[in-house]
Amino acid sequence: MKIKYKVLLVSITILLAAFMACIPASAEEAANGGIEKLPELTEMEEEFGIKLTEMGVRYIVDPNDIVSGGPPMDGIPSLDDPEYVTVEEADSWIEDNELVLALVYNETKRVYPLQIMVWHEIVNDHINGEPILITYCPLCGSGIAYERTIDGEEVEFGTSGKLYNSNLVMYDRKTNSYWTQIGGQAIVGELTGMELNAISIETVVWRDWKVAHPDSEVLSQNTGFSRPYGNDPYGNYYENSILLFPVENSDTTIHPKTVVFGIELDGMFKAYREDELIELGTIEDTVDGVDILVERDEVGIVTITNQDTGEEIVKERDFWFAWYAFHPETELYLPEGVVLEPPEDEQDSPLSPTIALLSVAIAFAILRKKTK
Repeated sequence: MKIKYKVLLVSITILLAAFMACIPASAEEAANGGIEKLPELTEMEEEFGIKLTEMGVRYIVDPNDIVSGGPPMDGIPSLDDPEYVTVEEADSWIEDNELVLALVYNETKRVYPLQIMVWHEIVNDHINGEPILITYCPLCGSGIAYERTIDGEEVEFGTSGKLYNSNLVMYDRKTNSYWTQIGGQAIVGELTGMELNAISIETVVWRDWKVAHPDSEVLSQNTGFSRPYGNDPYGNYYENSILLFPVENSDTTIHPKTVVFGIELDGMFKAYREDELIELGTIEDTVDGVDILVERDEVGIVTITNQDTGEEIVKERDFWFAWYAFHPETELYLPEGVVLEPPEDEQDSPLSPTIALLSVAIAFAILRKKTK
């Protein structure tokens, strides 16, 4: 049996290598070829930790640590002219137990089904005239929204085909700078060091949201692209312990795919497990001397409030491994007296990582050119 596994694994690895070799050069060279080069660093940039590559490109993440995810730049196409349908219309093709991204912004309620987001990852949206960026990284379980304005100017984003810490690396279509989805920070290129303003967005079950907000607008399957919406190419990736790409920091305190809500407060980071919030409903905590209240309502909306100021703290929903990869200094909330047992080792087939990566890469390659 072991010999059979090894033969199959080698065969699949060869197929994957052949596929990766067919990726257009632009996907491999964008970090040095597609990004504008600027004059020498300013004193402020040096203090911020910005560096220059040998080719004169600014960065705070070494481009060598940014890896190809398989599809080329824009191989996973962003939605730049999204259409919307009513909750009643969407209910005919969204299952009750499906997860969706949902937000209320400028008095408008919008829903972005993950069955669509998994194939596009980025929506360049407008809500009541305001340019908004909706993002989703399937590998990290992270749905995050930002204002997509830079220095007061509206900017479009696309998928770079790259990953950092197994997380979606976006690029802006103004300067081709690379941005992390988690944190919304420019990491390579002209805009290195800039950060997007995050806005609150929820990851909830469709059944609960549609009942609570029947007047929502729902992202339509009429995207202009031919994709098997409703079929997830990542399979059981969300439940197993496998990571398909490298991360700089890792922790085994809890299962790597545990869903957490992370916050940053005055440079301090803390994470709260979704399972614990489902059980408790409310958590009172202190972060760096600041009293905060973490609440989860019956719809699944998680609100985190600075009790000293009454202001909402924008949280981020990630898998634990992804939150920790970017914030290794983070604390993990544990109720008093609770001691966690280390997660059990899983007996995953040695084929699982390669098959998963190969199937995802091939799926996107086959569908990449099927547009309007």
